[in-house]
Amino acid sequence: MSELKLKGTIKEILEVESGTSKAGKEWQKLTFAIVNNDGYEGKEVTYAFELFGAEKVENFNKYNKVGSLVEVSYNTESNRWQSPQGNVRYFTTNSAWKVFGVSTETPEAIKQTPEVDDSLPF
Repeated sequence: MSELKLKGTIKEILEVESGTSKAGKEWQKLTFAIVNNDGYEGKEVTYAFELFGAEKVENFNKYNKVGSLVEVSYNTESNRWQSPQGNVRYFTTNSAWKVFGVSTETPEAIKQTPEVDDSLPF
């Protein structure tokens, strides 16, 4: 399977959810949404992601905010659920495992920065 990556602007960051597993371990989860223009005819599309683990949640909150341009590496997983009445539903989750800020500088802007000659005259 190839690595899934998506670039977009953070639209919303939900409150951190936390709890204790059946095994007695503490857990944290953060859900955030990004938007980009990869939709049909360049229309804006929203993608939601979940981050699991206290360290990932802490790092995300430290380096990201609404309006930040990011690249998200993620896995997609679908889970099956069946009600006692026999109704079946599938739920799909995008689990982010890496979120990096993306520079908004274009290569042209980088090229146009003047070079400084800091060599000594002697």
